[in-house]
Amino acid sequence: MYFIRTVTVAPRLPEKISRLDELARNLWFSWNPRAQELFRRINSSLWEEVKHNPVCFLLNVSQEQLEKVAKSESYLLLYSQVMEELDRYLSAPTWFSHHYPGHEHHVIAYFSAEFGIHESHPTYSGGLGLLAGDHCKSASDLGLPFVGVGLLYKSGYFTQRINREGWQEAHYPRLNFYQMPITPVTNPDGSPLYVPVELPGRTVYLKIWRVRVGRVQVYLLDADVTANNMADRALTGQLYGGDRETRICQEILLGIGGVRVLRALGIHPLAWHINEGHAAFLLVERIRELVQAGVPVKAAVEAVRAGTLFTTHTPVPAGHDVFSAEMIDKYFSHLYNQLGMTREDFLALGWDEEQKVFNMTLLALRLSSYCNGVSRLHGQVTRRMFRRFYPGIPMEEIPISSITNGVHINSWLAPELQELFDRYLEDGWRQNCCHRQTWERVSAIPSEELWEVHCRLKAKMVRIARDNLRGQRLRNQEPALRVREVEQYLDPGILTIGFARRFATYKRANLLLRDKERLARLVTHPQHPVQFIFAGKAHPADRLGQELIKQIYELTNQEPFKGRVVLLEDYDIALARSLLQGVDVWLNTPRRPLEASGTSGQKAALNGVIHCSVLDGWWPEAYDGENGFAVGEAREYHDDETQDRDDAHSLFALLEETIIPMYYDRDQKGIPRAWIELMKRSLQTIPPFFNTERMVKEYCQQYYVPAMERNLHLSRNGCERARHLASFKERLRENWSLVHIESVKAGETRALGVGEPLPVEAVVWLGPLTPEEVMVEIVYGRVDDKCPESFEHMPGAFCLIDSHSNGQLSNINRTPMTVAEQTSTGAYLYRGNLILPQGTIGFTVRVRPASDGFAHIFELPLVAWAPQF
Repeated sequence: MYFIRTVTVAPRLPEKISRLDELARNLWFSWNPRAQELFRRINSSLWEEVKHNPVCFLLNVSQEQLEKVAKSESYLLLYSQVMEELDRYLSAPTWFSHHYPGHEHHVIAYFSAEFGIHESHPTYSGGLGLLAGDHCKSASDLGLPFVGVGLLYKSGYFTQRINREGWQEAHYPRLNFYQMPITPVTNPDGSPLYVPVELPGRTVYLKIWRVRVGRVQVYLLDADVTANNMADRALTGQLYGGDRETRICQEILLGIGGVRVLRALGIHPLAWHINEGHAAFLLVERIRELVQAGVPVKAAVEAVRAGTLFTTHTPVPAGHDVFSAEMIDKYFSHLYNQLGMTREDFLALGWDEEQKVFNMTLLALRLSSYCNGVSRLHGQVTRRMFRRFYPGIPMEEIPISSITNGVHINSWLAPELQELFDRYLEDGWRQNCCHRQTWERVSAIPSEELWEVHCRLKAKMVRIARDNLRGQRLRNQEPALRVREVEQYLDPGILTIGFARRFATYKRANLLLRDKERLARLVTHPQHPVQFIFAGKAHPADRLGQELIKQIYELTNQEPFKGRVVLLEDYDIALARSLLQGVDVWLNTPRRPLEASGTSGQKAALNGVIHCSVLDGWWPEAYDGENGFAVGEAREYHDDETQDRDDAHSLFALLEETIIPMYYDRDQKGIPRAWIELMKRSLQTIPPFFNTERMVKEYCQQYYVPAMERNLHLSRNGCERARHLASFKERLRENWSLVHIESVKAGETRALGVGEPLPVEAVVWLGPLTPEEVMVEIVYGRVDDKCPESFEHMPGAFCLIDSHSNGQLSNINRTPMTVAEQTSTGAYLYRGNLILPQGTIGFTVRVRPASDGFAHIFELPLVAWAPQF
């Protein structure tokens, strides 16, 4: 046996272009077309071959080609301009420094199981990762003191291949991290930095890699090091691979290991953002740190909660990670003493008594001051999903809010359209992308020019799609005739509809296949035909999703669908970019309300592609009747079959009666004027709001900065205020059973008009609690027997028209009451005035805990309602 040591010999960068290596290792290049052009100009075919990976490109480009461009004046001019732009970007004052100068050095840590930043860094699976990548990019653009933490997967998610039978095959290539735009983190002496994490019976060591995303640093954890055994080295092998044991180990490495990595790097965040429940164990590690430093465990919990935000993306219970009590014991029993907790105390952090499992989402919810869904509708769905954990609290007031997702405009907007916008929008439009007036100037773009750019992007997309299909057939060793016929597929002059996303069953990729005869009439229409492009991966363990892929594949090989319905393989960021920029219509058909947000349609709309979607996720907030198309109704169904049938019928009718006629309605020049007006309306209304600049600003204003300030407030002087808050909550919990409202009296309502006060009195028993520790308030809202945000916990709602109405309240409002006196029996008399709005109003009185230290009025979910009155 003998050993071979390998060494990589790369060409030497000429002095005049020596900073290309620096540029290659900062993913800022990925949203700067001129920076990408620097590499493309050296060798365009190699640039495509390495999938736009500049580090791999510089390892493989020839020395002669580098020397040649280093002597080109035009190239050196572009190089100088790009490097000046990068330097200016990294050093200029930012939005965050201007608005929050006192927090410039207070770090925000963003934990996510995946980061989809660019195709050269394939450690993502879908929307969650792409959202994380765009979040980091906008955090960089806005100058947030922001770091990301994730895992580095040796095989990424997987490479998808479609075989000759139409089955998805998952391949797991071993990524060479040294040929990617990432860098290992080292100790001061140059040796690799390793961070230990304890698992049952052994210690796993993590190597740390740094990804530069503009101003932002993302740290990725890698267990594939020789100090670990082979099983542990595989823990960071695949994204979402393995069994439950693998999953809990990965989540321990991400959460606990991630905190330890930041500490090892000297980074001490004040705000901690958990992007989905995978990283929630970071809460456990932060509690352990404080307890080991001498902070009582209950105070430690309050201090940790103070600076934590949790974002959930999953609108179905099955999508939340859960573990058995036995598995939690196996992996955490060694920490119970270090945490100052009993086994029961620890399990209670995430225990779902109904399901008898430890739920990672519950762990995050219970230990975060702030929680949000990712669209307005998803916020409602999430409150409904978790309402059983907030007994007695109106669903509208459950402490789960929402910030609607967006997309990073510079990453997804086609360079061709950027050039067009440079000519017709105001200077600085990229820096003012959140302003509606910025996009109003789209109306000034000549229709012919906008259409010409769209047609160029469409032709480019068709070439890429044909190449994808040709590659499939060549690899599958199909006959030469089958390979050649691909050249006739996808006519650029035909209305083209794209459907590309994860092949999860609820996304209903096969909705159009419910009526194949009707679909056949669409694709074969002699004057107005339609063609469809499908792409997407199914999870390797999702057999039903893989069957959907096979079903569509088989359709593509049948007459009359051949060449008019195609299925592309290995959907990734690069392919997504091409499709989103090149199709005419972007189709989205999830089973409402199971789409948390979805952002692909936002990316498509940014490129003038018309969005056609079920009213789910972000689309109900964007659709105005004139900027796209809505499939079906915004209603609830009691069975999937009925919903699928209705939505399929709605989609076919929409295509036949509206979309197809509008697209083919051309003037004498062949220009579809009405269609282009629709494109312009979409561009004017969707990009100004549905972008990550707006989104990240909202996170700053609503969560990050308040979390920083709350963390500072509760952590000072050895967590002194956290100790007081913990003590206060304990006192309330112990005595709340004694709190009740004995009676409520209201004045005469019949003669009252809008805006007039209605006097209300309540006699309240507080037991040993004091009026300063509670809030007694009148709660009122409109009565609605069908309101989904029900107020069903209010047993004695008094309706101003129908006394003792059983209706429900929506749009809940609160009016505080004040203590008038303490009665001889020890109860308190409260008085207040309800100022009446117009309409049928229901109201009642309640008592709830109150503290300036609360992040939300129901941070401590206790409430006492008035009896019938």
